[in-house]
Amino acid sequence: MQKYVGKVKFLIVLAIIGAFVWFLVISPMLTFRGNEKKLEDAARRYYELNQNELPTGQRVKTLSLKKLFDGAYVKEDMYVPYTKKTCSVENSWVKVKRNNNNEFDYFVYLDCGILQSNIDHEGPEVKLNGDDEVTIGVGEVYKDDGVKSVVDNKDGKLNVDDVNIVSKVDTSKIGSYEVSYTIQDSLANKTEKIRTVNVVKTIKAVVKKDLDSAKNYTGYPSNNYVRLSNILFRIYGIEGNNVLLVSDSDIANVNYSKLDDWLDYFESKLADESKELLVKGKFCNEQLEESALDTTECNSYTKERYSYIPSVDMINRAYLEGDAEFMKPETISWVANKASNKEAYAVRNFFYGSDYGKKYIAPSVNDNYGVRPVVIVKGDSNIVDGDGSVKNPYVFNEIPAAKNSAKLNTRYVGEYVTHGGYSWRIIGTEKDGTTKIVLDATLYDEKSRPFEIANDYEKTIYTYNPKDKKSVAYKINNQASKYLDTSIFVTHEIEVPIYKDDIIYNEETKVEKYKVKLSAPNMYEMFSAHPDDGYSFWYLNTSKSEDEIAAVADIGVCINESVPNGKKFSVRVVGFVNKDVVISSGRGTHDKPYKLK
Repeated sequence: MQKYVGKVKFLIVLAIIGAFVWFLVISPMLTFRGNEKKLEDAARRYYELNQNELPTGQRVKTLSLKKLFDGAYVKEDMYVPYTKKTCSVENSWVKVKRNNNNEFDYFVYLDCGILQSNIDHEGPEVKLNGDDEVTIGVGEVYKDDGVKSVVDNKDGKLNVDDVNIVSKVDTSKIGSYEVSYTIQDSLANKTEKIRTVNVVKTIKAVVKKDLDSAKNYTGYPSNNYVRLSNILFRIYGIEGNNVLLVSDSDIANVNYSKLDDWLDYFESKLADESKELLVKGKFCNEQLEESALDTTECNSYTKERYSYIPSVDMINRAYLEGDAEFMKPETISWVANKASNKEAYAVRNFFYGSDYGKKYIAPSVNDNYGVRPVVIVKGDSNIVDGDGSVKNPYVFNEIPAAKNSAKLNTRYVGEYVTHGGYSWRIIGTEKDGTTKIVLDATLYDEKSRPFEIANDYEKTIYTYNPKDKKSVAYKINNQASKYLDTSIFVTHEIEVPIYKDDIIYNEETKVEKYKVKLSAPNMYEMFSAHPDDGYSFWYLNTSKSEDEIAAVADIGVCINESVPNGKKFSVRVVGFVNKDVVISSGRGTHDKPYKLK
């Protein structure tokens, strides 16, 4: 009895396995083969009615399942087994080819997901000589490396000369282009291989071509402007395999004695994307006697760093007799060389008064004068736009412009904003999400004249105090709004640094905090130096030694001594933009600033 029971169990298991095999393998396969036959029959009916479309010679004609469906040659959907998903009408086809007996062979390929026809449906494998992506300089001649081999899984090795090559490369214009390589096998299965050719303009190539055999620009060139991290620079020249840039104007007014500390701050404000384009270098910092100020060489250098300021030898090498000098600013700016431990050299396009005719002067290292940072950018950095002019400087693809409706607080330091008829620049984003911005020029009154204010104290007390009605701070916060649209600004806490003696970067003895909507700039912050409009303005930095509030004169020079009571200066406003303000248009550049809503 047990023997029969064992046989019965075996037969039951065998029946179950057979059922699984039938339902999971045999039945779907039979249905699939039946669908293949339906597809072939549909194609035959099509050509019976359209004999003029049959291929001639050794050509191959392809009919897609979609076309047969659309023409009602196939009326029922074909499904992937045990699903509601239909077989691919785009990838399924019937190919027709005349054989040696002058008859037509039909080749069916049906793509039903897990089930696919066992027919050649893949094109040949194309391998190229060289890389699939290449980079060449603008203006260079592009010579394609061609095809290395073509191998088909059915036809074997094919002739590389049969590959159709189409090139869209235009080396006269910057951009990415494609070279396509197409070939098909005996069953007209086509392969298309693409090589990408990037036509670029590297900054080193541009500078070398422009300078010819020279190492740096001289005089006042009009084609050496470049924008990096939203700052306008001038190209100085070649530095090894890289390129030396110098800021076109002062970024801030700083003490020479604290130059290294301030440059650390400057570097922290550069966009991360821009920093990736920079390389470290050694910069001249040689101490010079006054008799050696004509030198064009340097014998002492800093340790490797990312930024510094121009040196005497750099400025002298850029001199071109009878021409303006791009290395000498309208303001007074520090150069890298010291005269002694107490004095350092500064430069200007020309000096007034007792310093008239001098190339350099040697003020105290604790005075505040302009700083024009110098950086080294990688020579293979790609220029993506611009012609090097001041209105259209060279630009790198380092900072993408904001999309419309992006919040202002997501943007970069240095980008331009237009609001209320004025141009502003972003100083940075605060922890609370507000965006700190500064007027790019001085404020104007209702008669389009510079809005000027003065301290009105009877005694020489000049503290920047927004709570005191006689202080310039109070007038800026309460009167400047008459000439500004302040709807985007919020009341925000500011810090007023108070110095014991000289106003020296990072050496304030205390900080007073006030809540205001509008204030003056801090002389040590980004873009706080003299604007292009040529007017004076107040700073908020205050020294207790002579009750001095810092200011900038009309000629762009930071005033380093006590300001006489009643002396009037113009106003550059700093404000904090509401964290919810968004951008409506623009690219954040000087010519196309962001508009806000």
